[in-house]
Amino acid sequence: MKTTDSKKEATTSKKEVTAKKGVTKAKSNAASGLTELFEDGLKDIYWAEKALTKAIPTMTKNATSEELIDALNSHLTETEEHVARLEKIFALIGQKATAKKCDAMAGLIEEGKGIIEETEVGVVRDAGIIAAAQKIEHYEIATYGTLRQFAETLGLAEAATILEQTLDEEKGADKKLTEVAVNAVNLEAAEAD
Repeated sequence: MKTTDSKKEATTSKKEVTAKKGVTKAKSNAASGLTELFEDGLKDIYWAEKALTKAIPTMTKNATSEELIDALNSHLTETEEHVARLEKIFALIGQKATAKKCDAMAGLIEEGKGIIEETEVGVVRDAGIIAAAQKIEHYEIATYGTLRQFAETLGLAEAATILEQTLDEEKGADKKLTEVAVNAVNLEAAEAD
């Protein structure tokens, strides 16, 4: 009986929330369960990773620091593997690998292009590229951490393990970018002032 009462309370609570002024009405195809939210998140990050396989080479071409170029090239290889891992997760859950435009990543990539256009070639641009790349890494870290937790909650142990591996690589890429910035690029860019 408690289960019925708690379900009733949850339903009543949902009705109360949607009745509040200013609450956004869900789209007709909105996720109604954690599985759907997980699948939507996979589609989103799949688009993001595929977009990054095109964006990272642009950053690399515009970088001058050898350490930065090496870090970006290394992460491009990892990013290509991330795409393959996501395709494996889609297969594990019986879904076709489908990309859904990630507005956040599209915005971060555009911001990175803007930074490149607004800085002179050299260490200042390198510092800007690092800043843009780290914003991207932080978005990916947040996304993979969330998806890993969803997978664990849903009992998708193999998917959770794969997502954890990618999460660790994203954290590693962020750490490497910090090292490049702190040990060389930012100091040289400050001297350019």
